Amino acid sequence: MKIKSKIWIETNDRILISEGRVQLLKLIEETGSLNKAAKVMNLSYQKAWKLMDTSNKAAKSPLIETQVGGNKGGGTVLTPYGKSLIDSFEAINVACWEFLDEQLKKHSL
Repeated sequence: MKIKSKIWIETNDRILISEGRVQLLKLIEETGSLNKAAKVMNLSYQKAWKLMDTSNKAAKSPLIETQVGGNKGGGTVLTPYGKSLIDSFEAINVACWEFLDEQLKKHSL
């Protein structure tokens, strides 16, 4: 038996980070592009942009930065704060699952 749970972190009624946004951020880091990351997740570019815009507005610092055009073309990069937020969220998520597993063991269901 296992308890399943999803968490997210909000600030001022805006979602800052969630499992889906972590996945999107990791794909942005991997591909260097919000558009490519959105395609991998089967999201429209507009939906992915709205998710990242909401998270950027909820955060104390931007999670991603867009680089416009140039010889090598534009792209999107994860900021150091974005990387640290992923690490923190994943650590909190693991701690939540461990806590829930412990709670389940305390009860005979």
